[in-house]
Amino acid sequence: MKVKVISRSTDEFTRERSKDLQRVFRNYDPNLRPQEKAVEYVRALNSAKLDKIFARPFLGAMDGHMDAVSCMAKNPNHLRGIFSGSMDGDIRLWDIASRRTVCQFLGHRGAVRGLTASTDGRILVSCGTDCTVRLWNVPIATLKESDDSSNNSVKPLDVYVWKNAFWAVDHQWDGGYFATAGAQVDIWNQNRSQPVRSFEWGSDTVISVRFNPGEPNLLATSGSDRSITLYDLRMSSPTRKLIMQTKTNSISWNPMEPMNFTAANEDCNCYSYDARKLDEARMVHKDHVSAVMDIDYSPTGREFVTGSYDRTVRIFQYNGGHSREIYHTQRMQRVFCVKFSCDASYLISGSDDTNLRLWKAKASEQLGVLLPREKKKHEYNEALKNRYKHLPEVKRILRHRHLPLPIYKAAALRRTMIDAARKKDERRKAHSAPGSISTQPLRKKRIIKEVE
Repeated sequence: MKVKVISRSTDEFTRERSKDLQRVFRNYDPNLRPQEKAVEYVRALNSAKLDKIFARPFLGAMDGHMDAVSCMAKNPNHLRGIFSGSMDGDIRLWDIASRRTVCQFLGHRGAVRGLTASTDGRILVSCGTDCTVRLWNVPIATLKESDDSSNNSVKPLDVYVWKNAFWAVDHQWDGGYFATAGAQVDIWNQNRSQPVRSFEWGSDTVISVRFNPGEPNLLATSGSDRSITLYDLRMSSPTRKLIMQTKTNSISWNPMEPMNFTAANEDCNCYSYDARKLDEARMVHKDHVSAVMDIDYSPTGREFVTGSYDRTVRIFQYNGGHSREIYHTQRMQRVFCVKFSCDASYLISGSDDTNLRLWKAKASEQLGVLLPREKKKHEYNEALKNRYKHLPEVKRILRHRHLPLPIYKAAALRRTMIDAARKKDERRKAHSAPGSISTQPLRKKRIIKEVE
């Protein structure tokens, strides 16, 4: 005799909240749903519209600096902490959750141009135009001890005086060295007051420096002579140098693909390169209408954020030619520095108006703890949008971004200039001898030469 027992999981029929409706069980047999594609299309359209309705990326501003914010640094050991330095020499540690100052690092007598934290998060290194490198002890970022945390100041552990001003600093991802950029590239040890090693290639100023996240001995720099240079600490001389038509303001390595880096350039574009093949850019990221001042990759390596002189913050896919998001406010001025948070959920931007601003990485993302049912609903909507994103109406809604009028006009003018230059090149080639003029793609056109 056979006995059949009905077995059901409690999660399938139990309500998550008392006000929820009873769970409806659906039969997914396609024969019962002849209009399934049409229903899914309407749902994708509605989810695309809901994204625009719930898009509220701006979370708040952190004010306290008295001059323009020139640089920022993340603490790899603490998720809520962010360091910022300003043009008047003030350095602050912020608690992102409460958007308040935890403590101040007072001592610089000029603009702070570079900030970086050690691998263990205990030491903060700062440098600036007063020709000094200062090492600070990082306190635990908590606001429970004092309500007025802005009065808590920290004295430097060490002060190293050097003979030239500094423009940037970066710490090894796994090691005890840090590098400063100025008249030359200097490699320092935390326990020595003199550089361990110095690199120099040409006589121009080095304006940014970044250590490779995968290979601790490899670093990339950009200079005022429009160059991007790769250095290896195990060698006595620089390895490779790339000269472009315009200056590169900042460099960021992809943490998930450490052989690739992206350069923020003065010509409104960002260029992604493979360090093993510098004669051609892998991707050109367009959309800004003024010089790109800073760039930072997400910890996931799938996207990066840029800040520009045109007073906007944009988010790009690592392999996308155009930005997926643009953030701006009416009061935000020229953006000098941007950072992704360590959990890739937030962005922090520092601008000329003395404020740090906190943004969501996904403009319409729901903050807080999500119930399993809500999480499944969001995942379903994302899958629908991804499935129907090529259809005209869904594509139009997903691509639309509100632009400030000056940005809109500048973008239209820039498109007109680019089209005019392209037509001029085409006519010159059409009226020249066959083969006398070769057309280069934009990935190669901006590169003058590569030196080894």
